[in-house]
Amino acid sequence: MVPIGLRIDSHQHFWRYEPRDYPWMTDQMSRLRRDYLPPDLASELDQAKLDGSIVVQARQTLEESRWLLTLADQYSLIKGVVGWVDLQSERVSDQLAELSRHPKFVGVRHVVQDEPDDEFMLRPQFLRGLGCLKEFDLPYDLLVYPKQLPAAIKVVERFPKQKFVLDHMGKPLVKSGTTSPWDDQIRQLGRCGNVFCKVSGLPTEAKWREWRQEDFRPYLDVVFDAFGEDRLMFGTDWPVCLLSASYGEAFGIVKSYFDAYPARIQEKAFGMNAALFYDIVY
Repeated sequence: MVPIGLRIDSHQHFWRYEPRDYPWMTDQMSRLRRDYLPPDLASELDQAKLDGSIVVQARQTLEESRWLLTLADQYSLIKGVVGWVDLQSERVSDQLAELSRHPKFVGVRHVVQDEPDDEFMLRPQFLRGLGCLKEFDLPYDLLVYPKQLPAAIKVVERFPKQKFVLDHMGKPLVKSGTTSPWDDQIRQLGRCGNVFCKVSGLPTEAKWREWRQEDFRPYLDVVFDAFGEDRLMFGTDWPVCLLSASYGEAFGIVKSYFDAYPARIQEKAFGMNAALFYDIVY
């Protein structure tokens, strides 16, 4: 049973920084080139009056998935781990069986946004791997750019009984103020009842450090219209958000939007929906 009033950041990361492990951290992202660990997050959660978080993979290795679960054993603020397995491997079921023995292993993600093939997810091997998740009752996090949304739509329609969540609202083009065709594609995803959406990652899609709250409203309106109050979950994407916003600012962008809604809707967006989606129980 989900505790009443549970408040969760549905999307953040931890890492011990090694240059060879994080080649995507360019010179422009020097702020990220250090260790970020649970004690660094604890004070941020306290200030935002959040009870914990879902930590999401940042490297595509089984080693990292195991390490994140070890952290989850040590720190109660970690409510769940979305890890990586090799969905294209013939041994994916063995990998899922190993990791899912841990009660805090709650989902799987692949960094599809970095795949040069926009239809990567439609490859037979990847689809076969996705098909294995249902056996372990594990949801899948969709990390895609807008150009990859058409393939994502085909995937979620192919697996109507598999739970999916769209990370970072599909990374809309906030910097340019463009909404089309992202808005229509988001509504297509929203019509699939097995798909949820993380209201996260917005500051880094805007002009870094020069955004305004009103920049985000058109995109927030679209996802609220598409997914409704029961399939949206707040997240910060900390520490990646630090490129453009502090933890408190990233939290504030979403809070400011939901302040206009009744308390019951805020409770869903800031914890209950994530707890139900990832099956976080106490």
